[in-house]
Amino acid sequence: MPYPEIRPRRLRRTAAVRRLVAETRVDPAELVVPMFVKEGLTEPRAIVSMPGVLQHSRDSLRKAAAEAVQAGVGGIMLFGVPESRDERGSGGIDPGGILNVAIRDVVAEVGNDTVVMSDLCLDEFTSHGHCGLLTPDGSVDNDATLAAYAEMAVAQADAGVAMVGPSGMMDGQVGAVRRALDAAGHTDVAVLAYAVKYASAFFGPFRDAVESALEGDRRTYQQDPANLRESLREVELDVAEGADLVMVKPALPYLDVVSAVRAAVDVPVAAYQVSGEYAMVEAAAANGWIDRERVMLETLTSIRRAGAQIILTYWAVEAAQLLRQRY
Repeated sequence: MPYPEIRPRRLRRTAAVRRLVAETRVDPAELVVPMFVKEGLTEPRAIVSMPGVLQHSRDSLRKAAAEAVQAGVGGIMLFGVPESRDERGSGGIDPGGILNVAIRDVVAEVGNDTVVMSDLCLDEFTSHGHCGLLTPDGSVDNDATLAAYAEMAVAQADAGVAMVGPSGMMDGQVGAVRRALDAAGHTDVAVLAYAVKYASAFFGPFRDAVESALEGDRRTYQQDPANLRESLREVELDVAEGADLVMVKPALPYLDVVSAVRAAVDVPVAAYQVSGEYAMVEAAAANGWIDRERVMLETLTSIRRAGAQIILTYWAVEAAQLLRQRY
């Protein structure tokens, strides 16, 4: 008896059918919105290279955090932009520094209604723009930097953050942060390890957002875009050191890495859709070359399909609103 005619298009016929059989869904609770707060601002300031993204004042940050919670976003990742910097990045450790003050503000505003996270790195706070402390010859001092990260982690935990994100790509950073948090009694503060962070050209607009002072590059500590196996080794080390979650950054150019990391570990995997990814879509949409909303959701779906359970994206709030309408 011959087989009946196979017609896969039956399952694509209507929007309702397509929703029913969709293999991958992005949930608003899986999205994390990065937010920037700049010391001394009284009004939010637009970031020219990232249309729609702002440097916040303390007041506007609180309002934006409340709006993110209302949209159903799963987390907020905070970055601080200080008025002054020094060679040691001391503003990141100072309890009165802008990032630690912002953590207190946001926690006071939203409590546990979303996960308040903070970037744990010195680059926004150093006068030289590197992610670590420098030796006299200008190279990054790995072990001295670990001590600074440990202090910074405790300062952020004291401010009330639920999750710290060590992002400097120093050897041993997760272990140093975990030990410091535990010793200070912050055993419940989770570590989201930037386990895979490439020396990427896609970070350009972010450096505008944090007014980076960097001259040169970070290729001696961020990873070579050519390498995949190295990333799996980094992930393995971070999990062994106590990472509660691991992250791949950037996302779209490294979906193969996201997939490989997902297959290699049992902890939750995040991916950061970085500023350059965002800016390219916004620029193309502004020129009428693409459908902005469709591309936004398509990129997020592709990251989720590759295996990322959590996605950091500057579209998080808008995407969450669109997804709630769709589903």
